Order: sequence, then C-alpha cells, then structure tokens
Amino acid sequence: MTLTEIPSWKKWGLHGVFEWHENQAIIAYVFRLSDNKKIHFREIFILHFLNGILAGIAFPFILSLFDFSTSVTPISLLGILYGFILWILTLIPIHKPITGFSPWNHPLGHRPALASFGGHVVLGFSLGLIVSFIR
Repeated sequence: MTLTEIPSWKKWGLHGVFEWHENQAIIAYVFRLSDNKKIHFREIFILHFLNGILAGIAFPFILSLFDFSTSVTPISLLGILYGFILWILTLIPIHKPITGFSPWNHPLGHRPALASFGGHVVLGFSLGLIVSFIR
C-alpha cells in the first residue's frame, strides 16, 4: 500500500496521503508536539506500517468466521472488499476530526481520497492473494 502512496506524497506532500497525515496528527497529539516539523517521516511510516500489520492479521481471522469452502468467489476479491471496508471505516469517521481536513471537500480536491482508496484496494487485493496461497 505504501508504494501506491509515495507518488501522492511526492506530488501533494503529507496532506495528499490521508493515512500519513492522520498519523502525523496522532503523533503530534500523543507526544504533545506543537511543531509538526519535529515529527519525522520514520515515525509516521512506523505507525502506518503497524496499522497495516494489524489490518493484515485481522483479514484471515475475519475470513475464518465464514464458510467459503463452497464459494466460487476468489479470496482476492474478498480482499478488495476488505480494503474498501477498511477505507470507509478508517477514513470517513476519523480523517476530519483528526486532521481538520474533510476527505470530500479537501483543499487538494478528490485526488487524495482516490489515491487513498486505490492504496486500500491494493492492500486488500494483496492480502487476498497472500491468504489464497497460504490456504
């Protein structure tokens, strides 16, 4: 997912990558930093990576709650659905309260939201492929 976000970051900066902007705001709040320049990319990336790991661990557990043995739906498609659901659950309710920027009326337009959506789809598809090979 991070690889899909790097072009957005290079083009629009931190505000162009919703998840990284959220992580910056969270780190600033937790460590009571008034100057966001003290927050290094390393901390933002580590928090984003940890969130991705947790989402990745949750996916097979969620799948195990359902019986897909007779399903013809490829797990990669279920992964894409999972990525979409993660995007909805992690972006819509928390982005504006955390960053002050609405995902729908963002100063950079809709492109950062679409980039974030694309990253979540890639994450979900990748998780689906990984789980398919493990099974």
